[in-house]
Amino acid sequence: MRVVFRKYDGSLHWHHEALLLGEDEHGVWAGCHAGAEGAKGDGPPVTWPTPFVMLFPREAWWVALFNTEEHSSALYVDVTTVPEWQDDEVSMVDLDLDVVKRQTGEVYLDDVDEFSEHQHRYGYPPDVVTMAEETARMLMRAVADGATPFDGFTHTRWLAEVC
Repeated sequence: MRVVFRKYDGSLHWHHEALLLGEDEHGVWAGCHAGAEGAKGDGPPVTWPTPFVMLFPREAWWVALFNTEEHSSALYVDVTTVPEWQDDEVSMVDLDLDVVKRQTGEVYLDDVDEFSEHQHRYGYPPDVVTMAEETARMLMRAVADGATPFDGFTHTRWLAEVC
């Protein structure tokens, strides 16, 4: 399958191939083996040294990436528009805000400055700004509290398929 993140103006952001792993009550799971490649926009390929899995919820404004212990972040959740599927491709608009959980357990909100800058550059409508901010607050609570699927266990069966 193909994973495509875009910016609000439609420009290509991160994109890569992934293995479609399956679906559960949380959404669709996909993964990449160590050594998989992706690219940011039209930039050169980047090789990821560790495997990871991604969760694409069916009706939520986020996409989660779960890493192995070798990576500095255990969890990286992008605030996005609702992922949309067309054939074997999933795409969404990256709305800059990211909730990150380090392997140490520290949880923080990243790219707040980028979100502010892009509101003006791309002309985010007020309802998009509100939804992104509400989603980021909800994710901060859910990740810090270890709510499912951010509990440190739900993703492991899927991650085992790419390790």
